[in-house]
Amino acid sequence: MDFSEYSKKISNELDFHSNSLVEIGNNIFLTNKEIEILKSYEINYSSCNSLKEILYLIEKEILENEDNEDLMEISYSISERDYYYNSKK
Repeated sequence: MDFSEYSKKISNELDFHSNSLVEIGNNIFLTNKEIEILKSYEINYSSCNSLKEILYLIEKEILENEDNEDLMEISYSISERDYYYNSKK
């Protein structure tokens, strides 16, 4: 499954507004919900060049912040997307 098919599948299965994919640059896609959560923790996702860089910033914040269930949730979501989009099959 390529990224286009994956994004369509995700969009169809989830709430369209909060989970629609938005390109933030450099062929990096996040959902509106992920963007809102990253902004709430003041994580500068727009300076990242890959999903792995965003995941690094999230993991760093998780280690520093005890109340992070929402960050853990989007970390998992972004990790899945990174795997499907960037893994050779």
